Amino acid sequence: MTPAARMASAIELLSDITTTQRKPADALASDFFRARRFIGAADRRAVSEQVWAVLRAWRRLDWWLGTTADVVTPRLRLAALLLLTGTDMATLESLFSGGRYAPALLDHDERAVLTRLAAHRLDHPRMPEAIRGEVPDFLYPRLAARFGATLGEELAALAGPAPLDLRVNLLKTTREAAQAALAAGGIATIPTPHSPWGLRASGRPPITAAVPFREGWVEIQDEGSQLAAALADARPGMRVADFCAGAGGKTLAMAMMMDNRGHLVACDVSAPRLEGALKRLRRAGVHNAERHLLTPGDKWLKRHLGGFDRVFVDAPCTGTGTWRRNPDARRTLTAADLEELVVRQREILAHAAKLVRKGGRLVYATCSLLPDENEAQVSRFLADHPPFARRDVAEIWPFGKAAAAALGPGPYLNLTPARHATDGFFGAVLERVT
Repeated sequence: MTPAARMASAIELLSDITTTQRKPADALASDFFRARRFIGAADRRAVSEQVWAVLRAWRRLDWWLGTTADVVTPRLRLAALLLLTGTDMATLESLFSGGRYAPALLDHDERAVLTRLAAHRLDHPRMPEAIRGEVPDFLYPRLAARFGATLGEELAALAGPAPLDLRVNLLKTTREAAQAALAAGGIATIPTPHSPWGLRASGRPPITAAVPFREGWVEIQDEGSQLAAALADARPGMRVADFCAGAGGKTLAMAMMMDNRGHLVACDVSAPRLEGALKRLRRAGVHNAERHLLTPGDKWLKRHLGGFDRVFVDAPCTGTGTWRRNPDARRTLTAADLEELVVRQREILAHAAKLVRKGGRLVYATCSLLPDENEAQVSRFLADHPPFARRDVAEIWPFGKAAAAALGPGPYLNLTPARHATDGFFGAVLERVT
């Protein structure tokens, strides 16, 4: 594809994202490219990078365009971003050539808006801090209270792209052997600093086409997600429930920790997500796991009261810790969403707690950076459930106290993009003591 054709595709995908409600941008992108199989891998990456660059700069673009344009369209957003990040007007007009596969010519109003922007750059000292940080207004005070003097550093890290992390499947291989196999296929990696199972790839290689991936030696999983799964300290012979399993990423990690021995149940309210987990479980060689679809009035919970050594709750949340991967979530998240999620998390924790036996552990995790969904949620749970007590991460960390200390102080797992180069993750371990 020519640069102009890539831009035309980026505008089309941006239009889909901005007009489709409540479907994640990455899912829309997957649908978009699946329907256009003629677009090659390199072109898909180039188109995606253009779209994600716009999503990462959404509030700043609104700030600029809100004062100059009557109507803000996807094509105007992309053109404005190019200008504000260094593309000159002549080059921009050559891309909007109106030729075959290229975007239509800039009209009079678009050219007038862009001409006024041409002398500026994306960031501006008069921008409000929430806009400069690409944060919804209602979240900025919460994040400022959470991070204090390091807020700028954390917002800058959230604004960048995420690395591509892999979890090595120790049921089939070792980290060293997997790294060598990936290298033989032209994929360079380095060990992740905190997870002993992790490899971090250079660039954006086609991992899913690589032999080690197809053979189940590696799975795509952020290092933070790997560390959250490690909190379960799932061991061979245990009975473990992954209560919000989704497509099974943490289920796979816990099955590996259990060395395929014991009983592992992946639960979720979504049948399609659980169906997606089946293929991954088979590829990984997991055979101690079953899936269970949670439904209203489900008697499964009653039949398994107090039946598990570990219950892992990867709760639905705002996903603020994953904004590097999902920048569109900043645009769609509302205060009402946060309020609803906090209530839902509380209900899920109350249900999941019933499954934990005496001496067993309930592990609560989110990919959120917000105390409302993390520390405050745990404090409320402990107040409402006297049989449970908090266990500090340093006490139970499966990789040793030195490794726990390297993650930082405090009783919880608190990972952030700036401090750990992972997605933002929170984890708490709650033990049933009576």
